[in-house]
Amino acid sequence: MENSTKKEILDLLKTTIGQIGGIIKMVEDDRYCVDISKQILAVQGLLKKVNLINIDQHIKHCVKQAIIEGQGDEKIAEVIDLIDKYAK
Repeated sequence: MENSTKKEILDLLKTTIGQIGGIIKMVEDDRYCVDISKQILAVQGLLKKVNLINIDQHIKHCVKQAIIEGQGDEKIAEVIDLIDKYAK
């Protein structure tokens, strides 16, 4: 994984941690349920984005290398399994 991509993923995950901390505080403070739900949706969106970046990197590097080495079938099956889980 490229350093810039790794940094992007880590930054997004750290943001997610901060948002989850905020959600915990909102619940503790008995904040409005809809506001809490909006923050939860924001965290889910960030996690989806991180996952897509990670899958993108896997395809561009790991799967590509496996195909070059003539061993792509297993890596392709892994990606198909991920897409199946993601689509549900």
